Amino acid sequence: MSNGPLPSQLCLLSDLPKKQVGDKVRFLGCVVSYTVRAGVLTLEHRSSGQARPVRALVDANLILESLGRQHTRDGEWVNVIGYITDIPDESHDGDSAYGGVTIRAQAILLWSAGPVDPQQYEASVKALAEAGQAGGCAS
Repeated sequence: MSNGPLPSQLCLLSDLPKKQVGDKVRFLGCVVSYTVRAGVLTLEHRSSGQARPVRALVDANLILESLGRQHTRDGEWVNVIGYITDIPDESHDGDSAYGGVTIRAQAILLWSAGPVDPQQYEASVKALAEAGQAGGCAS
């Protein structure tokens, strides 16, 4: 039995609604906005074949000291490791103004992804999931 923290599960942002509150995940997202007062990043990554868009509201308050301008600019791709803090239940899973599902997460680590080819990234995560190496997140 290990006394250390649990490893994160690599997921596509679009697969976060399949997770449970408290799950530790790693995902990639594109910055849509950053609310300075709340310390919350809004991230999206629209996957191919996705029925409804998924948005992640990422609370970055625990990592503000390491959060730079390069992490909060619109259009920047960032990697997040953190915990799911809220997933709407199926009867209230849509954000009427947004038209999709909004997930909330607490970031414990965030870093720039650099230039990303979203389709290639998505294919890589799905391939890892099929090989049983991504925590079963990708579908």
